[in-house]
Amino acid sequence: MQSHKKTISYTEYQSVDQLSTGDRELAEKAINSAKSAYAPYSRFNVGTAIKLKNGEIICGNNQENAAYPSGLCAERVALFYAGANFPDVPVSSMAVVALKDDEITNQVISPCGSCRQVIVETSHRYKQNFPIILIGKNNILKIDDSTELLPLIFGSDYF
Repeated sequence: MQSHKKTISYTEYQSVDQLSTGDRELAEKAINSAKSAYAPYSRFNVGTAIKLKNGEIICGNNQENAAYPSGLCAERVALFYAGANFPDVPVSSMAVVALKDDEITNQVISPCGSCRQVIVETSHRYKQNFPIILIGKNNILKIDDSTELLPLIFGSDYF
């Protein structure tokens, strides 16, 4: 028998002001995107912004539907839009934030399992990992390799 342990590496910031100019711009776009989410059922607005290698910034927000699970998370909205409209351009970074009652949540939120799988698939599609910035009111986490969010991935390498 062998025992193994997986860990993730991240940098923690206290405010958006501590981020680099590019990361701060991405965070601000994610926050603005969350404000226009369609979340009448959960009232939990999630926004994301992804920067592509060509400099294009794509925003997405959650889109809920009474016929759950027909809605879609912010991360997948942005990543699928980018894949459909810029199929040959890799993602270079991503920011995610949630608002509750028009305020950024106190702690960071992280992508759901489905979104984590799409993030990993996006990284594999372009053979390139990218950082993800998770934004909360009390802290911000920057994970240099977003695929670390899903340590035991499912993918074509396994079947």
